[in-house]
Amino acid sequence: MIYANVLAIFAASWDLLVGRTGQISLGHAIFFGIGGYSTALLFKFLGLPPWITIPIALLIGSSAALLIGFPCLRVKGPYLALVTMAFPIIMHSIVKWSPLSHIFGGEFGIRRLPAFFAFLPIRQQRIAEYYLTLILLFIASVIIYKIANSKTGIVFVSILDDEVASKACGINVTKYKLMSFIVSGLFGTLAGCLQAHLLKVSNPPMFELFWSFAPIIVTFLGGIGTIYGPLVGAYIYYILDKYFLTIQLPKLCEYFGVALPDEFEYAKLLIFALIVLILVIKWPRGIARFITDKLEDLEEARDFDERGPRIWKRYKKNDK
Repeated sequence: MIYANVLAIFAASWDLLVGRTGQISLGHAIFFGIGGYSTALLFKFLGLPPWITIPIALLIGSSAALLIGFPCLRVKGPYLALVTMAFPIIMHSIVKWSPLSHIFGGEFGIRRLPAFFAFLPIRQQRIAEYYLTLILLFIASVIIYKIANSKTGIVFVSILDDEVASKACGINVTKYKLMSFIVSGLFGTLAGCLQAHLLKVSNPPMFELFWSFAPIIVTFLGGIGTIYGPLVGAYIYYILDKYFLTIQLPKLCEYFGVALPDEFEYAKLLIFALIVLILVIKWPRGIARFITDKLEDLEEARDFDERGPRIWKRYKKNDK
């Protein structure tokens, strides 16, 4: 549940950028990695605690989002997706293979980062970390939701619907696109900071494409463009991954005498990709959006002929 909270923050930040503004990003891992490495480097060279390194890392992540946003303004659609995907790949090579890799800890990264509640026993640490991530998730989701439903959020949606029409209405599209990048990058950086201190390590895999695809999968599970959808999707994702695929499936295979291959861990992403594909076909608006739409539909009054054959037959019978 701790990591589900972190992933929910990360996915909600991606949903604000893509689901609300339409800036297709396949490189959101750049903010995740910047958050992890910023807080780790501040601890490594200055010895600062996480309560100080994380706010500084958020400023670094926001500045990086601003710098990344400028070249991304010149491209749209699939070209924007390819450009954004290039940034984490470049950073992954820099921190792992470049002459500067020794600063970032090389292939193994920066280890032995301080925990949030090191003064507590291990079990109580986990409970405290859960409530910390839950509180931060609540704060982040409220802020993102308020932005998405404010006047600024309406402008984001207008850019998503028709960028040319937004310009014709006098909207400074460049300004609002950069704003969406900065806010999205801020909360994406926060998720990376939390992940680094929870695992006590910041390493090159934080820039891998998995962390660019994870928020996409989670957001489509819950419902894109809703903000609350990624929160629901993150819990669905981790329950499926950590409970059914990691615990229950091996037990089931062992019961039937079937051995899982060693490469099964790498096949999980493919399984989730197939799940998303099915959802896009069956429930294109996501599970959470589908449920909320059904609940709203139940509140509306309908004619008898719309309520199904059983209710109609019962009504005719009573009428007689």
